[in-house]
Amino acid sequence: MLKEFREFISRGNVLDLAVAVIIGGAFGKIIASLVNDVLIPLIGLLMGGINFSEQALTVGSAVIKYGAFIQSIIDFLIVAFVIFMIVRTANKMKKAPAPADPTTKECNFCYSTISIKATRCPHCTSELKT
Repeated sequence: MLKEFREFISRGNVLDLAVAVIIGGAFGKIIASLVNDVLIPLIGLLMGGINFSEQALTVGSAVIKYGAFIQSIIDFLIVAFVIFMIVRTANKMKKAPAPADPTTKECNFCYSTISIKATRCPHCTSELKT
């Protein structure tokens, strides 16, 4: 079992995933700081000095912190947009796969599609040049 576990951990996909999770966590902190320390104060200033992080609604004994919810939505939208841009750029950078070798050709006499290995056309029985 220990050997299987070692093989599982040493696979490239697991290591890539671990690195992605660590970088994603750090990236999340950067985005949270951008939203909390830059965007939300600017949005609050534009809306008349509202501090979103302190916005709440009290219903009975429950406190609904809708300001924190708005910040979380902005966090998500920024992260989703950045990931979209990264994936979009990566997809553009990928090379198109090389075209596969042809498996058919056209008969020079009757223009039928035939196997590339054929030396005689099965449709018109003409002898083909190889």
